Amino acid sequence: MSTSTTASVSTHILDTSVGRPAEGVAVQLSARSGRDAAWQALGGSATDADGRCKDLPALPEGTTHVRLDFAVEPYFEKFANVAKKKADAQQDAPANRDSGAGVFFPEVAITFAVVPGEHYHVPLLLNPFGYSVYRGS
Repeated sequence: MSTSTTASVSTHILDTSVGRPAEGVAVQLSARSGRDAAWQALGGSATDADGRCKDLPALPEGTTHVRLDFAVEPYFEKFANVAKKKADAQQDAPANRDSGAGVFFPEVAITFAVVPGEHYHVPLLLNPFGYSVYRGS
C-alpha cells in the first residue's frame, strides 16, 4: 500500500496466446532512489491462478525507479510439449516454420519511474513472440 512517502506496485500477466492468466511466473522486484543509484533487489513472488502477484514487497522510502523482472521462459517451457503437438497439426504454425529456440523472450524486464503516494499497476500481456505493458489502474 502506498503512503505519502512511498509508492506501491502490483502486476498481473495475461497470456494472450491462450487468452488466460499466466500462472506460476516468477517476478522479481527491484528499486532505486535515482537514475544513477544502484538497483536494490527487494524480493519477489510468483503469479497465482489469476495471473496476479498479490504479495510483492513494499517499496522503500525514496524510491524513484522500479524494475519488474518476469522469468517467462520456464512458463512457456512448461507448455512446450502441448504447444508442439498442436503446432504439428498445423502446417504454418510457428514451431514448424522456426528452427530456433521455442521462447523468443526468455525474460521480460520492465523499468518505470514512480512518485510517492501513487500506486502503479503494471500488467504484462504476453505471448511466445512478443509482449506489451501499460500502466493499469
